[in-house]
Amino acid sequence: MTQVKTGDTVSIHYTGTLADGATFDSSEGRDPLEFTVGAGQIIPGLDEAIPGMAVGDKKVVDVSADQAYGQPDPNARQAVPRAEIPADIPLEPGTQLQMQTPTGQVVPVMVAEVSETEVTLDANHPLAGKDLTFAIELMEIKAA
Repeated sequence: MTQVKTGDTVSIHYTGTLADGATFDSSEGRDPLEFTVGAGQIIPGLDEAIPGMAVGDKKVVDVSADQAYGQPDPNARQAVPRAEIPADIPLEPGTQLQMQTPTGQVVPVMVAEVSETEVTLDANHPLAGKDLTFAIELMEIKAA
């Protein structure tokens, strides 16, 4: 039976859950996720769990925050004067927004805090600092 090795392109079905059991993402009802093993296209902790699997294999993989989206970076939080944000932009904490860097790159941010004078925006990945669990099933291997 063919086993996955680094450089192969694979397709997996997956369900990702948090420590409390809440699902944060799943391929259920969608096409399987396709990626090249070892190419850095998915989080490291999941990428490292795939080699050695064969089509039809299922496993549960626990991925620490450091092997997923890393720890929250305090430098990724920025306070912006409230007056600089257009009035039609919703500012409820938890709201997802997009900012543009001076170089034109679009960066997703979340409204973290709102006061009378400023809004704190957080550019950390929403799953930063969280340990994740993935239930995966290998659907296909395309050998490198």
